[in-house]
Amino acid sequence: MKSPCIAACKHIDGICSGCKRTMDEIANWRHYDDAKRQAIMDRLSGKATTHDCPTCSQPTHCDITAGKTECWCFAIETRDLTESSKHNQCQCRGCLAKLPVSL
Repeated sequence: MKSPCIAACKHIDGICSGCKRTMDEIANWRHYDDAKRQAIMDRLSGKATTHDCPTCSQPTHCDITAGKTECWCFAIETRDLTESSKHNQCQCRGCLAKLPVSL
């Protein structure tokens, strides 16, 4: 079974520091079919993108921008977006993981 895991796992408030999957994606990985796993890997690699991250300019993916009603980021702990509120677009998983969790 394909996996983006690079064996550098560390839970950072809902996002793995190694592969950048959410804890929900990691926990459910074995239950996903090949198409769903590939779609997640394509988003992680930047192959499937909706825009560039406003912070680091790397390709990123927003499920809402892609037409879904919920985004992957709803499954992680809420971040303090005070400093990044000037951006009108979602940040990538790496930049989002660096933000402090809201209290």
